[in-house]
Amino acid sequence: MKSLIITCTLLLGLATQGQTNFEKGMTKAFSLWQSDNMNGAEQLFERIADAEPDEWLPAYYIAQINSLKSWTEKDVSVLTSQLEKAQNYIDLAKAINPNNAEILVMQAQIYTNWVAFDGATYGMKYSALINELYKQAYKLDPKNPRVVLNKAEWEMGSAKFFGKDTKLYCEDIAGAIELFVTFKPASDFHPSWGKERAEQVLANCK
Repeated sequence: MKSLIITCTLLLGLATQGQTNFEKGMTKAFSLWQSDNMNGAEQLFERIADAEPDEWLPAYYIAQINSLKSWTEKDVSVLTSQLEKAQNYIDLAKAINPNNAEILVMQAQIYTNWVAFDGATYGMKYSALINELYKQAYKLDPKNPRVVLNKAEWEMGSAKFFGKDTKLYCEDIAGAIELFVTFKPASDFHPSWGKERAEQVLANCK
């Protein structure tokens, strides 16, 4: 649960002619991200978020980048800074677009970052909240592969922690992979990550 592989399906060859400034900025930000310039992408997403206060996607991706950075972070001060920034931006995304399953999943991921860093300290604080977020997300969008994948992976991790059988969640992971095949994001900029992670989890599913 400490690794999350992002797969961006944005076509880098997308012509910029006729695009809005928002679309051009998002295209450039994804290009930077796919070139392993995560910090450059984050900075550009921040500028887009400032310029486009009604768009939730830039704030979402700032939150995701800081969540991703935090999975392997060992320095508590650095981790705290990253996750506070992630929280601030996911709060912004929620204010712009409430009741959005993608945003709920990212909120759950941020809480999971804390639990993964120090389960003894943060497990009791966030576990029930994470469960509730995934329940809400599933109710809103049960065919969303990221909802199904992350809900199942969280439940699998919880079962493993309590010494319970995790096999029953393997079917959910397989179901998420099937959903990735048919899922169509609302635009080139909407979340599409998770398929590779689902395949990795299923390959090790027991």
